[in-house]
Amino acid sequence: MNQTIIYNPRCETLSRDELEQLQIERLQSALNRAYRNVAFYRTAFDRNKVNLEKIKQIRDLRALPFTTRKDLQNSYPYDMFAVPLRDIVRIHSAPSAADKPVVVGYTRNDLKNWTECVARQLAAVGVTEHDVVQIALDYHLFAGAFGFHQGAEQIGASVIPASLTANVEKQILIMKDYKTTVLISTPSHAANLAAALEKLQIHPERLQWRLGIFGGERWSSAFRRRLEQQLQIDTTDTYGLTEVMGPGVAGECYVRQGLHVNEDHFIVEVIDPRRLEPVEPGEEGELVITTITREGIPLIRYRTGDITSLDRQPCPCGRTFLRMAGVRGRTDDLILFRGLSFFPAQIEAILAQHVGASPHYQIILDRQDGADTLEIRLEVPKNLPFLDEIKTLENLQMQLSQNLKVALEAETKITFVEPRSLQNVMEGAGRVIDKRLGE
Repeated sequence: MNQTIIYNPRCETLSRDELEQLQIERLQSALNRAYRNVAFYRTAFDRNKVNLEKIKQIRDLRALPFTTRKDLQNSYPYDMFAVPLRDIVRIHSAPSAADKPVVVGYTRNDLKNWTECVARQLAAVGVTEHDVVQIALDYHLFAGAFGFHQGAEQIGASVIPASLTANVEKQILIMKDYKTTVLISTPSHAANLAAALEKLQIHPERLQWRLGIFGGERWSSAFRRRLEQQLQIDTTDTYGLTEVMGPGVAGECYVRQGLHVNEDHFIVEVIDPRRLEPVEPGEEGELVITTITREGIPLIRYRTGDITSLDRQPCPCGRTFLRMAGVRGRTDDLILFRGLSFFPAQIEAILAQHVGASPHYQIILDRQDGADTLEIRLEVPKNLPFLDEIKTLENLQMQLSQNLKVALEAETKITFVEPRSLQNVMEGAGRVIDKRLGE
């Protein structure tokens, strides 16, 4: 990948002293706005005896309480908004283990900042006004597709909102006819495209495609190299989450040695998820994000659940923003699958409708021929009539697959196992086995 331009040199190359001064000024403003306008933060700060006048340096953040996904769920739908609803011009949501999703509101200024952050990220990997950008992400309540769409348009690229509704053959036809140069999608979707190209006997050289920007899933360096070899493109990693903003929180530059965090909009920490204390520089831990420019929903010390590390060394690209490593895992049980995210509790609720309360099951995530797969191993219900057991199981398997596809928007394989064979499977690592991480 060749050297690229810096979209906003004034902000992206600030000295560390200048950047930290900007951060603390914006942090103080964000804290006062949150305390004044959001009852949750007012209560939390008062309960923890927080004196906002003493927050004068970045390290003083440690005096503030954390915000969690559960806090956002409990504030459904608008209790975390720091502005009147009339000032909210966009609403997105993120899934949760509870019945109610996390709702996120954006003001016009939030959208402006979001667009800028994504534009920076795209420019950092070489996207220009000469590119044709095909976005193969779902355009719905999740924020991903919209953020990339806005950022690419800001740069001046031609944007194709292909979504994921088109099958892979249709995606390839679009790429071929419209001369797509950049694809934004998930790694698993790119792997499906690679398999389809081989099946259709279309050599990648016949396409104009040169760059893939992939996110929404964890992917190993080996899987990344394989994609680049199969598709003959460069690939880059991206990081974002709907609760904080969406894509644009961090992204790789052409050096591809970590993801630059847009530090003029976010303050990031890495903590030990058990002790809740900062880790040593370079050590892995849970990423914590504080938004310092968000108007709709300011988030103070938000625990993302993502495991990463931070690199504060200078980058050859010239940007002074620190870099985070690609996400290596999670502290909770949120499942990332083909750009979607869901919790085991959502699966369990559907299983319980058919086989009774507290079903014994196990979730297996794997990758076959480059595509992510989802299998649910379920103990055979004890109350099946013996004479038509096979037919009943076949019907149950079909019903479960259909209901899970509707709920998760993902194909699911149901495998029945012997009764009591999963009794000892505990919540956490035993309940969810992710074989993709070994690639």
